Amino acid sequence: MINLGILALISGLTAQASKIVIELVLKRRFRPGLFFANGGMPSSHTSTVTTLTLAVGRAEGFDSSLFSLVLVFGLFVIFEATGLRQEIGKQAELLNDLMDSALAGEKVPGSRLRELVGHTWGEVAVGMVVGILFYLLWGTPATG
Repeated sequence: MINLGILALISGLTAQASKIVIELVLKRRFRPGLFFANGGMPSSHTSTVTTLTLAVGRAEGFDSSLFSLVLVFGLFVIFEATGLRQEIGKQAELLNDLMDSALAGEKVPGSRLRELVGHTWGEVAVGMVVGILFYLLWGTPATG
């Protein structure tokens, strides 16, 4: 069986790479930079911690202390991705709108704030599905 940490990282990287494909299919735009962007569909944070949590539960037991630790850590990561970071995105959007209104088209030195820094619950749900699929496909020992 593959190392649990490596499996979780590959799950997250796959979710991150899928953002490029989703953008291409839905908006007909090829944006490879999305691989390095925060936020968007699906949540690679959620995919990573979901795969890790399920793999640790399977390897160490779902009643183990290690599983409990990883579960709580994973839930915190998911909450942070949807809570605090989503709010930061809303604030950035508001500040950008205020800046646009106040300046009425004047050029401003610097750059706009990033607005996409968190995840919606839908993005988190798809990230969780990716994590579960990775666990089911590659995280369980072969039978037979």
